Amino acid sequence: MSGYVYIMASKLRGTLYTGVTSDLIRRVSEHREGIVPGFTRDYGVKLLVWYEVHAEMRTAIQREKNIKHWVRRWKLDLVESMNPKWEDLWPVITR
Repeated sequence: MSGYVYIMASKLRGTLYTGVTSDLIRRVSEHREGIVPGFTRDYGVKLLVWYEVHAEMRTAIQREKNIKHWVRRWKLDLVESMNPKWEDLWPVITR
């Protein structure tokens, strides 16, 4: 089963959330709609700003754990390496 690691943001260089899922569209939709109580709903984290695909879920989980231990600057650099304008990637994944 493949997996996705993703970073959501509240705004340009705003509050960040790193997650992992097997269904990126469903999970990002849940964040955007505020369906699941918790951090992303509380802090208005609704923009998908970075993601990567892994062939196996276990490698995605490990990557998520690694990124969660990074300092904030590294996460900002990671987002900006893929998405320098911090555009919401929701339209990209739902084409």
